[in-house]
Amino acid sequence: MPPTDASTDAGTAPRTGARDRTGSGTDSQDTLDLRLPDDFLALFAGGAETGATGEDLLDGVGDWGPKATPVGAFQLVPVRIDRDLPLITRWMNDPAVAAFWELSGPGTATQEHLRAQLDGDGRSVPCLGLLDGTPMSYWEIYRADLDPLARHYPARLHDTGIHLLIGGVAHRGRGLGTILLRAVSDLVLDRRPSCARVVAEPDLRNTPSVSAFLSAGFRFSAEVELPDKKAALMVRDRALRDLL
Repeated sequence: MPPTDASTDAGTAPRTGARDRTGSGTDSQDTLDLRLPDDFLALFAGGAETGATGEDLLDGVGDWGPKATPVGAFQLVPVRIDRDLPLITRWMNDPAVAAFWELSGPGTATQEHLRAQLDGDGRSVPCLGLLDGTPMSYWEIYRADLDPLARHYPARLHDTGIHLLIGGVAHRGRGLGTILLRAVSDLVLDRRPSCARVVAEPDLRNTPSVSAFLSAGFRFSAEVELPDKKAALMVRDRALRDLL
């Protein structure tokens, strides 16, 4: 049994077939016809949401700055492959992480996973999580409304999703998952005024993960049948952030 926080964080890994945020995933579910709301279609007109206009789809994650937490100052720093690949590869080869992320191996799988996001249109940004300046977690901040996940729940414009893992064993089992989930979802809501909800989809069987999200101010919205798992759709609403 992996440590509690290992289960919590690995359980928010991207689902198989949705790793490539550029839309080149191979899962057949991603090619289903989908009737998008008119406001979604308007955004795609003329390439507005594909980076053709230079628009930042996530409002400058790299400029969000630090967030004070009970365990120290936390900050998201966008990944640089030349600097960060060895560290992230080591984390991906931890058995507790590999069971969910399926990116273990010599590093090519992890590199391809990162490169697909970095070379994409900006709808997903891979980041290191620094606690008091020390890299200790990996995050993906992504536009859930522009992700294949949107085919499986009633997405709203600018819904923002998160995936995460806590890297070092020394940082697990200390309740950090809950603290950091609240901190990062606060950052999203503070820095993305157009975003009304932060969402995540941990494996429904991963009770520690679901519990961590609930403790971080998320609510359980629904069971969602994804291509590779039954997920718990967890939602943190801007309107409820001070109540939960």
